[in-house]
Amino acid sequence: MSVAIHHLTPHDVSLMEALLTTFGEAFDDIDTYTAHRPSEAYLRRLLGGDSFIALTALKGGEVVGGIAAYELRKFEQERSEIYLYDLAVAAGHRREGIATALIERLKTIAAERGVHVIFVQADTGIEDAPAIALYTKLGKREDTLHFDIAIGGSENRPDA
Repeated sequence: MSVAIHHLTPHDVSLMEALLTTFGEAFDDIDTYTAHRPSEAYLRRLLGGDSFIALTALKGGEVVGGIAAYELRKFEQERSEIYLYDLAVAAGHRREGIATALIERLKTIAAERGVHVIFVQADTGIEDAPAIALYTKLGKREDTLHFDIAIGGSENRPDA
């Protein structure tokens, strides 16, 4: 069965909700992606804006993977970058080229928008080895550190 890559619009809230579930299952983090799900109105605004990009991979009408990304307009030059925030493929559909197809579609969208570069972060742990291999195949690796800066009191600190 073939895979269709779909760029979500404000009319695709049900697909966005299915993508949230797919992310939660793929990342073994159901609570983050489903416990406080945004309202339909919020998702419509998000999908209708020009800075958020959501793609789904559909097989037989079922969401089996997807991307959530943000276009970031730069201040130092008239250009933008796309931050690939989340990418996941359901466990039963991995190793089928779906992640590569999703990234290729994101590259097409980036080119249409005149975007300078797409960037992504991956954890360096062994559990992210497949992601690191995929991104290494598709781009240039740069080793960086990532820090979460808490907003407010210690109850909001990522490590609290």
